[in-house]
Amino acid sequence: MTDQRSADLLERLRSRLVVSCQAYPGEPLRTPEAMLGMALAAERGGAAGIRAQGLDDIRLIASQVRLPVIGLLKVSGGDVFITPTLDDALAVVEAGSDVVAIDGTRRPRPDGRTLAETIAALHEQTDALVMADCGSADDALAAQDAGADIVGTTLAGYTGEREKTHGPDLDLIAALAPRLRVPLVAEGRIHTPADARAALDAGAFSVVVGTAITHPTTITSWFVDALEGR
Repeated sequence: MTDQRSADLLERLRSRLVVSCQAYPGEPLRTPEAMLGMALAAERGGAAGIRAQGLDDIRLIASQVRLPVIGLLKVSGGDVFITPTLDDALAVVEAGSDVVAIDGTRRPRPDGRTLAETIAALHEQTDALVMADCGSADDALAAQDAGADIVGTTLAGYTGEREKTHGPDLDLIAALAPRLRVPLVAEGRIHTPADARAALDAGAFSVVVGTAITHPTTITSWFVDALEGR
């Protein structure tokens, strides 16, 4: 991707909402067609971008939604599971992603490559931007040094380096925003419009929301729990 195309894509996302359209295996909505419907609804509602998981979902969404697609591939079997290898990342780009999201932590990767080697290869072989999903400030700064185009707080609270907050990790966002030269995307446990606004006010470049918009099973459980006094 040329510098101008990259800048234009990022400008489309600045201060705006990206909707993550994913469903867990075995759920009623776990089909590419259902996730396409979610993505089209999000586009109609004013989303600036879509985050999608799985090659079939990415292909279908990229072919019919007129928004930038952040694609990833979840591979079970290890701690590093978000687009864990270079081959996985290349497949995600080939499926139609404008941005490929990869594990951006400092943990060993399954294919033995370093994060910097993975990002360099993606930049050499594709036009996609690289989003590093991180779990801590140290992860984020290391990912920036490794060449990531975007840093996300996706894994904050899930890698053992930071406590899992009830909502978005606003302290992490506020600490990182002035230290990063690349866009910082807030993602993770953003359950309300107020959470999204707070993340932006804390210094996030843009905000990704998934569960609270596209996971009706969880949303339903929130209401059930409230009625049952949990």
